[in-house]
Amino acid sequence: MKVVILAGGLGTRLSEETSVRPKPMVEIGGKPILWHIMKVYSAHGINDFIICCGYKGYVIKEYFANYFLYMSDVTFDMRYNQMNVHSGNAEPWRVTLVNTGDTTMTGGRLRRVREHLGNETFCFTYGDGVSNINITEAINFHKQQNTLATLTAVQPPGRFGAIVLGQEQTKITNFREKPEGDGAWINGGYFVLEPAVIDLIADDSSVWEREPLEKLAEMEQLSAYKHYEFWHPMDTLRDKRYLEGLWNNNQAPWKIW
Repeated sequence: MKVVILAGGLGTRLSEETSVRPKPMVEIGGKPILWHIMKVYSAHGINDFIICCGYKGYVIKEYFANYFLYMSDVTFDMRYNQMNVHSGNAEPWRVTLVNTGDTTMTGGRLRRVREHLGNETFCFTYGDGVSNINITEAINFHKQQNTLATLTAVQPPGRFGAIVLGQEQTKITNFREKPEGDGAWINGGYFVLEPAVIDLIADDSSVWEREPLEKLAEMEQLSAYKHYEFWHPMDTLRDKRYLEGLWNNNQAPWKIW
């Protein structure tokens, strides 16, 4: 099975980091968040990736071009212009990097990689969030539903302290710092899709989360796999620091490998 990962957006809300690199290359614990996402899929035996590049896509290409070198112990013999690799720890990954345009929308990016997908079920996700989702279980769920698309539904973490106040009440009687979400389910990404969904994408200006998903819902071809455990986006510098804190303290729930 193949995984398509969106990695071409501007990441404007994380401009402190994304002025010099694409958002999926922002690091957590010394590794790009893209690497963390790929490791989750790889832990479930999926190692064939298609990366939709756009903004500063050359940074992603350079990273994978030198990945084996980054992960290995080497000796450079300058006298003879030789490089000897002592041990290699590279992943068993096959990575296809496709330039899908700097301004192409999410649906348009998926449409542009159609030729690399074949006619089999595939996974599709964003390059800026991590989760301990059970990918294998999500795929099996998708097959049982017999629909064209399955999205992972999650309940977002609370970002602000919550208080309880009545209409005329001025004294706080209940306070919770960063409570869980209000019970609403949102699109957490980590899709499982059939190739036919790409026929619902018109062109580069198509936003995946708008017309294609709305049409699939109208057709009753969109299922929701509910994920109750960890999921967190990396939209802001605050998010990055939170995720890095979890990683550095060996408390990262998404580290399932």
